Amino acid sequence: MSAVASTARTAPAVGWRDVALAVAPLVLALVVAGIVLAVAGHNPLEVYWLLLKESFGGVKRIAATVAASTPLILTGLATAVAFRSGVFNVGVEGCVLVGGLAAAYVGFTFVGLPATLLLPFALGAAVIAGTLWMLVPALLKARLDVDEVVTTLMLNFIAVSLTAWLVNGPLLAPGSANSATPMVVEAARLPRLMPPSTLNAGFLIAIALLVLYWLWGRGTALGLETRLAGLNPRFAIASGINVPMLIIKMMLLSGAIGGLAGGIQALGTVNRFVVGFSPGYGFTGIAVALLGRGSAIGILLAALLFGALATSGATIQLFSDVPIEIVNILQGTVMIFAVARFGWLLKQRQGGK
Repeated sequence: MSAVASTARTAPAVGWRDVALAVAPLVLALVVAGIVLAVAGHNPLEVYWLLLKESFGGVKRIAATVAASTPLILTGLATAVAFRSGVFNVGVEGCVLVGGLAAAYVGFTFVGLPATLLLPFALGAAVIAGTLWMLVPALLKARLDVDEVVTTLMLNFIAVSLTAWLVNGPLLAPGSANSATPMVVEAARLPRLMPPSTLNAGFLIAIALLVLYWLWGRGTALGLETRLAGLNPRFAIASGINVPMLIIKMMLLSGAIGGLAGGIQALGTVNRFVVGFSPGYGFTGIAVALLGRGSAIGILLAALLFGALATSGATIQLFSDVPIEIVNILQGTVMIFAVARFGWLLKQRQGGK
């Protein structure tokens, strides 16, 4: 443990180089998207100003942006927790789906419970579902060194098909023509913070978890161990850290947070589970974690960025002739440049083995 503490004390502080690396994907994306806009006959500066105004130009728009950012904060955090220990969990999307379905099931099934019991019960079910979803890839990685990128990615497809089958079958709402569960009862719904916007108490939960993540990374033994294991697995093992058990813990924690993200979305925004419940929150969470460089404040800012793009993209066509595809290009370009760091991290990890 002394080696771990020593490593933490000698860790370099965040400098201008770190800030530049964090901002670079966004700057490059703006340049690329600006070129596309110019070629298409649009003024890039005017389009960017419109995007900014539609995202943050008023209390209602800010509330919509923050609401859209809430699941991304949690999926980014879930991804960062695993990345911190050197594990590349790309299966948070599956955790969101199973967690959302578990929360919705509790919310429309146990209708006789009071809100003080039903809401924690539903959120707890989401956490448990997400945790269990990560159990198999965690064990395969820790015990047999099976590539977690492959196993967690494949589990995403299983989660999509499994939840779709359940929603179209035994959990389909009676008389419903679409693929959706019954609505959760009022007692199972997260309180709205700024009605009529969809911003709800899930945002406060996400912020609280970010604060805990920051404290955990800076002041706990497990936080220091995960950082050391992520930077240099060989040295971590030589220091007496049980790296396989650490991997299991972090993957399960990642799954729990991902499941919670789905539960909050089901109980705070959608109020049920539907096919297409997640538009890729788990995958966007990868870009959020990488763009935020694994830090709490970085994850928050990156999530707000993607949330802003999501909300402004939905309304920009109402006020201009800019096609929605331009916003998708901008978001996709940011993700490409952010996830480019994934390959570098993977190379670093392999070099440390």
